Amino acid sequence: MLRLMDGASVPPARLAAVYRASVHLHRDVTAGVRRQLLALDAARYGDRELAARITAVSVKGEPAAQWGVEWATGTAVEHRYRHVVLPGHTGDVESMATTVVGGSAVAVTGSRDDETVRVWDLVTGQPVGEHLTGLAQGVRALAMAVVDGRPVAVIASNDETEGTVRVWDLATGRQIGEPLDSDHGWMTAVATMVVGDGSSRAITCDSDGRVGEWDLATGSQVGELDSLTLWTCAVATVVVDSCSHAVAGGLGGLAWVWDLATGQIGESLIGHTGDVCAVGTALVGGRPVAVTGSDDATVRMWDLTTGQQIGEPLTGHTGTVLTMATGVVEGRSVAVTGGADRQVRVWDLATGRPIGRDLVFPAPVNAVAVAPDGRLVVGFGHEVAVLARR
Repeated sequence: MLRLMDGASVPPARLAAVYRASVHLHRDVTAGVRRQLLALDAARYGDRELAARITAVSVKGEPAAQWGVEWATGTAVEHRYRHVVLPGHTGDVESMATTVVGGSAVAVTGSRDDETVRVWDLVTGQPVGEHLTGLAQGVRALAMAVVDGRPVAVIASNDETEGTVRVWDLATGRQIGEPLDSDHGWMTAVATMVVGDGSSRAITCDSDGRVGEWDLATGSQVGELDSLTLWTCAVATVVVDSCSHAVAGGLGGLAWVWDLATGQIGESLIGHTGDVCAVGTALVGGRPVAVTGSDDATVRMWDLTTGQQIGEPLTGHTGTVLTMATGVVEGRSVAVTGGADRQVRVWDLATGRPIGRDLVFPAPVNAVAVAPDGRLVVGFGHEVAVLARR
């Protein structure tokens, strides 16, 4: 195939470019994985129709493809062969979330390397407004919230010596108020939630092991806790027994639960043999659960009412689980995990089983999100892709 492509001319040359984009990955894989990678690469070159045609191809011995690529930014492919130029990050996408702005579903992505946050229309794949800049030392984490009826991005970044949290109005693209300065270590993780009085809060973690709670409407810090580990890698929020809690994970395989109302640390979630790099929360059968991913390549589920692990570890990743998002896909509570092995896996949290086959990407997957309509948003390398169930 590669020898035949050497003499190809436009437009076959563009098809050859699609084939070559990830040939180092798909030349030795199964036909089903090759189909998925080629569809992704067609989308990266701006050819959605070709991506859909490839996804629809029947593969002997393989089920029909369950996920189709709707669009991808393609910032790392050969621009001379692409139909459209989709501007994108120039550094790795390491944080991501979804929300609704002006009635349109959007993905918000952040990069530590290029020090920007970008907003993408989930339907068209086009950027929304100007990207957010001036984020010193890059974006470490981000989360979505609503403040005074406005959708905002809560962005954790770092100055030279300490961490900073900024709140951006996504409708106007402007920062709201002054940065929230922690006066401690570098920011490592952020999550948001609505507490009992209806106010929006941000939960932040830093490299000194502190967890802070912030009122986003006033910009004031309303709580702080010294955690059980020096470096907290990930945090999520959840309601347990009508009380707001934060679930965090960090070095040494440790995950723990913090009651935001009392400031008390609950039972540690002990089981991982490597650092806990990703945390998510969900309701499964009416029970609040935490889902954790680690560099021991496993995903574990925890009953937050009892503090006990649910079932056996979820296995399949062959490298560090770098990122996680929870959501609902076709009425099922799911966790979506991405890893250093360049794979994305979707887990049915009720059964502990994967939904469909794993998805393969050309670079490590550092960020994932689940949109309200069940679409997956994946950040791999410098690029972003959106996939939908077929």
